[in-house]
Amino acid sequence: MAPAPWFGLKGKAARKTARQSIDALPDGLWTKCPKCNEILFNKELEKNLRVCNKCGYHYRLRASERLAITIDDGTFVEFDAHLAPANPLDFPDYDISIKKDRLKSGLEDAIVTGAGEMGDHKVVIGVADFAFRGGSMGGVVGEKIVRAMEYAIANNLPVIMFTTSGGARMQEGILSLMQMAKTAAACAKVHEAGLPYIVVFADPTTAGVHASYASLGDFIFAEPGALVGFAGARVAQQAGLIHRPDNFQTSEFQLEHGMIDRIVPRREMKSTLIKILDFCAKEDASDGV
Repeated sequence: MAPAPWFGLKGKAARKTARQSIDALPDGLWTKCPKCNEILFNKELEKNLRVCNKCGYHYRLRASERLAITIDDGTFVEFDAHLAPANPLDFPDYDISIKKDRLKSGLEDAIVTGAGEMGDHKVVIGVADFAFRGGSMGGVVGEKIVRAMEYAIANNLPVIMFTTSGGARMQEGILSLMQMAKTAAACAKVHEAGLPYIVVFADPTTAGVHASYASLGDFIFAEPGALVGFAGARVAQQAGLIHRPDNFQTSEFQLEHGMIDRIVPRREMKSTLIKILDFCAKEDASDGV
């Protein structure tokens, strides 16, 4: 087959030929970056930890993917994998939606918690998964977070939480909102025990999650470009917040205003977390002298 006539084509004709060439590729080989429109081959994207190698756009990760690049191989032990949501308010079609999300995500709910090792440290970790109900926090998510923190306290372990959520789960009503106070109380117990609590904001971290356990870390990091804030941009505009900076409700805006400690690219995240754990361990050792 003759090669595509790239040279000599201009304007719409060139774009049409390029589009046809891309469309002719088998499905599943490439992904178009939503930020810079670069065509990325999926194998290269996976090697780069699902970060665009042109503009640095950080794609969302599944909980299993996040754990694979954060916890040392073969050391992760999951907690409470059997916990599954009920329908306490008999919300219409909620049971059906939960079943669909289970099939889509392979999870019982929107967070995976457990213990594992990072370098020389054993840690308790929780990783939210946006693929299940938008990472929303209902009764099961709140309970798993609290149980994980209680395990950390009982075993004198640091806690790391990766957040990605649209907030509280509306289908569980006030029972979902109660998880904000419940998880915040668990965070207070971790602080009282003198244990490090590290939070990483992934895209997006919003609403009730952002206003509870996500914002209570001793160290708060974020991935580049993550959507971070309490209310959505449309809600903020309706509330009368008209003059918004271009980077409003991003991790960069949060850093500029002192709400987070550092923006950490994904490839540097594990080494950064280990450095913080090393620092905390040294501080603990010096306190004991």
